[in-house]
Amino acid sequence: MKKLIWIGCLSYFVIGLAHVVLGSILPVLLQHYDQNYSAGGQLIFSQFTGFLAGVLVSPLLNRRFGKRGGIIIATALLLTAEIAYAFLPPWEWMYVIAVAAGFGFGMIEAVIGTIIIGAVTEGTAIAMSRLEVLFGIGALVMPLIASPLIATGAWRLAFLIVAGFSLLSLILWGRGHFGNLQRILDERAPRKVSASPHFSQSSTQLPYKGKQWILLSIFILFFFLYVGTEMSLVNFMPAIFIAKLGMTESAAALTVTFFWLAMSTGRLFAGVIAEKISYRVYILSSCLLTLLLLALFPFTDNRLAAFIVIMLLGLFMSGIFSIALVFSSKMLPGAEESTPSIMIAAGGVGGALLPLFMGWSMDHLKVAQTAGLLAGFATFLFLLSIAAWRFQSRQAVQRKSSSI
Repeated sequence: MKKLIWIGCLSYFVIGLAHVVLGSILPVLLQHYDQNYSAGGQLIFSQFTGFLAGVLVSPLLNRRFGKRGGIIIATALLLTAEIAYAFLPPWEWMYVIAVAAGFGFGMIEAVIGTIIIGAVTEGTAIAMSRLEVLFGIGALVMPLIASPLIATGAWRLAFLIVAGFSLLSLILWGRGHFGNLQRILDERAPRKVSASPHFSQSSTQLPYKGKQWILLSIFILFFFLYVGTEMSLVNFMPAIFIAKLGMTESAAALTVTFFWLAMSTGRLFAGVIAEKISYRVYILSSCLLTLLLLALFPFTDNRLAAFIVIMLLGLFMSGIFSIALVFSSKMLPGAEESTPSIMIAAGGVGGALLPLFMGWSMDHLKVAQTAGLLAGFATFLFLLSIAAWRFQSRQAVQRKSSSI
């Protein structure tokens, strides 16, 4: 199990690199191709369309090649896509490459995350937070590397760095041995209890009943908005700082590094804190603080104040995804194997659509208005977290009543 978690952490590190590499160099990439921010939003949309496809298609590939075989295929595809990015092909081909890259890291995230949630029965939030820490470190390191590469004009090498770590991950998955888990990872036939709704005995039926569908809908909207907000923030943060505060492209790329530095720090403690104060309290308080900071961000005209807001955002947003993923699984008993894939897929849709809208707003609205849109997204997140809180409270009351 420890070996699986650590190789899984490496894969999440690679996913972190791949998630933000486009955003880190987006201003110079668009300048190279003479494209506007709407086109940049479309490129990010393409990548997260591939992400969604990777999440949804992963059960089919797992069924045919096994879970480890599926991860190997996805990692190889990501490796190929990042190398193709580095050659800077015609702009139209960049959309195709973006779909392939998104498919790769989407499938990797869905399979590994679901395996960990299903296999770890105690301290699940801590295990997921460990994975998310490595994701955050990857997302932190990439802008830090991209900044000097942009300054020296060698920014395309950022793609090859992602490719290099993808190759390392591919080798470890291909040559690794996982003891008692080996059979589960390599099994090709569908299991009675599966890591995805597509693996159930009836692929057309999902294991949700009655009011569970309401709660499922709440969490689907929550993950749609959260991932869309996070990806909009990290991909357009450098552009916002350039337009709002007049920063250079290389310096603006560092804003993403500060954000992910705070993210990674927060994730070191998110799982422990959530286990102590309860998942619902953690999610509700994190969403409230995120809303307050994003509402403040459009009014920060000082660089230092803006950096402080960004770092606090990273700190308070750090555990939302992983804790909400565990929270949704625990809130829907009997569907623990299907819920993570559905939530990750919902996040993929949000990560595709909301940055597309953000790209349009960068071209047609004032930068402060664009920043204000993020606060609007956070408002809905907070309202959904309240709805989930109330739903769990009602469940607790019903359980007490039935036990009397």
